[in-house]
Amino acid sequence: MKNSAPLLSVNEALSTLLAAATQAAISDPIHLPTLSSNGRILAADICATMDVPSAENSQMDGYALNSADAHSKTPLLISQRIAAGHIGTALQPGTVARIFTGAIMPDGADTVVMQEQCEVIETPQGAAVRLLHTPQAGEWVRHIGEDIRRGSVILSAGTRLRAQELGLAASVGFATLPVQRPLRVAVFFTGDELVMPGEPLPVGAIYNSNRFLITALLENLGCQIHDYGIVPDTLVATRATLKLAAQENDVVITSGGVSVGDEDHIKPAVQAEGRLNLWQIAVKPGKPLAFGEVGSAFFLGLPGNPVSSFVTFLLFVRPFLLRLQGVTDVAPKSYTMRADFTWAKADKRNEFLRAKLNANGGLDLYPSQGSAVLSSTVWGDGLVDNPAGQTIQTGDMVKFIPFSEIL
Repeated sequence: MKNSAPLLSVNEALSTLLAAATQAAISDPIHLPTLSSNGRILAADICATMDVPSAENSQMDGYALNSADAHSKTPLLISQRIAAGHIGTALQPGTVARIFTGAIMPDGADTVVMQEQCEVIETPQGAAVRLLHTPQAGEWVRHIGEDIRRGSVILSAGTRLRAQELGLAASVGFATLPVQRPLRVAVFFTGDELVMPGEPLPVGAIYNSNRFLITALLENLGCQIHDYGIVPDTLVATRATLKLAAQENDVVITSGGVSVGDEDHIKPAVQAEGRLNLWQIAVKPGKPLAFGEVGSAFFLGLPGNPVSSFVTFLLFVRPFLLRLQGVTDVAPKSYTMRADFTWAKADKRNEFLRAKLNANGGLDLYPSQGSAVLSSTVWGDGLVDNPAGQTIQTGDMVKFIPFSEIL
């Protein structure tokens, strides 16, 4: 009997998906209010239309003066008071201006002494300041363009917008932003054993947790989700739903039915309606992952076991969908951490183990790593990326991917 081809490695499979997504990346920008752009993908570079700060201003509550007067033995008269949002007058030699954080420096002043380093006294000429610190020119002054220079690219196309990017765009006056339209993503679920929460649970049936799991993961990525529900375990029904979903969406994602059993109809359905480019990966959990095309839509078939579905979504679907929208950097950050556990049995596949940070700065392992143990994903803080053929001893350093990087 001829040996079957070796399974693709995680990196080989991911490279295949990302290459396809890069080639087909959407370019369909829309303009949204900046306040409504959280989580969206920027469709064009954003260049600053102004310097930030646009004028020299104070970093501190204190007193603005000319550094040439800082060595004066005579108290310096307070000639004016300048609050943020107000403009002072030119500073007269031998005087200081009471100034507050963010206020524009008056002409003639080149430094600020914080109020804690000044003593206010009364003189026959009025209130004055005795300096308790001799400043250098430029102390506690924010200079023009210190943060952002006019014309510079402050946000690049393909950036996934978070709170800090939105704040940065707003700081240079952008009320709207060009972003990619949301991906239209279809989901459907195969399995006659599936029922929805709230319905009676017959003997042998299970609740469709993957519907909630995958939908929430897609919502986190800002996708426009079209849910085609639970599809009967027949090839005819699977083909019909797959064809319709592909006509109406950019991507079709299924859960279940991608293995090799008699009731697994996803693979033959995709081959009948389109083509299958990738099937089965050397990953645990999640071996029976499928990738292909149906019409103009991409197809991603996830395993039915919930942990397998969860892990393969994070490792493959998430970066694929981001790249399809033009995001360049889709690799999650990982960290080298100490294993406070033993994993004695090496596997032929690249394993992703659910682990939790402990109070001693190491990682604990969930007792059961089965692909149906969804509670491990709630308990854990992330995944230990354990290469094929490798055991782990207590004290070994391992690669850890926090859920915060991929959710």
